[in-house]
Amino acid sequence: MTKNSANPTGDAAEALSRPSEQGDDPDPHRPVLGVSRELPPFQPSPPHCHFRAQLIHASAGVMTITTSDGIWVTPPHLALWVPSMIWHHVRVYGRVSLKTLYILPGAVPDMPDACRVVPVSPLLRELIIHACAFPRDYDPDGPEGRVMAVILDQMRVSTTAPLYLPMPRDPRLAVVCRNLLDNPGDRRTLPELAARAGAVDRTLLRLFLKETGLTFRIWRRQARLLAALRKLAAGEPVMAVAMDLGYESQSAFIAMFRRALGVTPGRYFARDEGLRQGHARPAAGVSQIVPDQRPP
Repeated sequence: MTKNSANPTGDAAEALSRPSEQGDDPDPHRPVLGVSRELPPFQPSPPHCHFRAQLIHASAGVMTITTSDGIWVTPPHLALWVPSMIWHHVRVYGRVSLKTLYILPGAVPDMPDACRVVPVSPLLRELIIHACAFPRDYDPDGPEGRVMAVILDQMRVSTTAPLYLPMPRDPRLAVVCRNLLDNPGDRRTLPELAARAGAVDRTLLRLFLKETGLTFRIWRRQARLLAALRKLAAGEPVMAVAMDLGYESQSAFIAMFRRALGVTPGRYFARDEGLRQGHARPAAGVSQIVPDQRPP
């Protein structure tokens, strides 16, 4: 992804890229710096990157992080690892309590050099919230420094990522995928979509597998799931979301959601609300739909 030189639009968009003093701080004595922000819904932040890696966690609300490789959705029981100097932009849905840890390159040597989902245990979640309240000049040899060390020790990469949508690079396939992202309820078949993109459907079928590791059917279902999470987080009724996404009934939509994430939409967001209030624990895991890596 190349840097967008356009100016940010609006105060809210500026807020997401504002903490560059933490993200670009080379201080070797404080490997972790925390920032906490309460954000209303708004347009995406401009594409940006930081010298420090990031652990981005929405302790309440849902957000998407987009890179040149794909799109991630992170509800409160997950976080996203963004390595140093990875261009990305963020968008939030509903009110989001955003907690970001800026981590020096090399401070967590086992973490990958690509974006990955990080499971947030109850312990790690509380540590992140606590760390984001520390002053910028906290004592690295005092209690705050020991908390940061425990956070680094607790960070692990998830082996499953049902909330990741890989994006293709082929321009013909990119046209099809962009159309489906803009209108996830589009019910046209692949031959119909291929004709609009000026390609042969068999070619696009091969490209889907080659560039995303998914079939067209699974990729479109995954795009609808991510759109559903965004809409539900913004407060839209389940029935309205089901109709907008092209499902014939609310029950068909709920069945898809349950197959993907193991619970109904109501239970899913009730769990995240419970996490925000501090009286619920995250599920032990979620079913795998999409591997959290690009195909070799």
